[in-house]
Amino acid sequence: MLNIAVAVRYVPRLPFIRAALGPKYFIPYCPLEALDAIFTPGEFGPTLDAQVDFIGRATVPVAGAVKDSEAWVLAVMAKKSRRIFEFGTCTGRTTYHLARNSPADAIVTTMTLPPKGRDQYTVEAGDGKVDVDHALSESAFTRFFYSGTPVESKIKQLFADSKQFDEAPYLNSCDLIFVDGSHAYSYVKSDSKKALQMIKPGGVILWHDYHYNPKAVPGVFQALNELSMTYPMKLVSGTSLVMYRKIK
Repeated sequence: MLNIAVAVRYVPRLPFIRAALGPKYFIPYCPLEALDAIFTPGEFGPTLDAQVDFIGRATVPVAGAVKDSEAWVLAVMAKKSRRIFEFGTCTGRTTYHLARNSPADAIVTTMTLPPKGRDQYTVEAGDGKVDVDHALSESAFTRFFYSGTPVESKIKQLFADSKQFDEAPYLNSCDLIFVDGSHAYSYVKSDSKKALQMIKPGGVILWHDYHYNPKAVPGVFQALNELSMTYPMKLVSGTSLVMYRKIK
């Protein structure tokens, strides 16, 4: 295990794509420190305040995994989050990082499809086949990266289709929500609607896999662009993470 702080490099916009699509079809960038002051760089880059326990994957293939830089961002955000919710467990690798770096009394709730309930997944008009196939293949795990680790006791594993999930017990209670379930358009919309009700004032929602290329992950791109017309969302520079902080 590495105890490490990682610098996230700024990635410039693609101006020709922006010009072709028009201003309403992109979410603007923000610097990493706009996500949280803990990321404010010092003389030598990220400071010790942003140090976390972290297991990188480098070039090792891992199903549904976020980039190392994104895993670091999530782990840092977990440091002061006591109620964390994750849409999309997949291998449970990100779940582990959230639990490992959160306060001792934190609870990390994570959700994936039931092991024998994949037929509960509902496809709607506008859902891309590739997004659907990925969602189903990444929901086949019954044992997770965090299983058997010291932080497993901090994790509450839910098995449910997120469209059928009742968010009422979690309303206005979460400090940090990570939306990384099915990337199909209808699921991103549904998960986002629930996350916006679950996040507490001052809390942060992070969505994964928003790319400036609209063909990369079209369901995420379309759903978040539409949502950004109502909520002040920003794409964190150097990542595919879109952020929203609830003010009140």
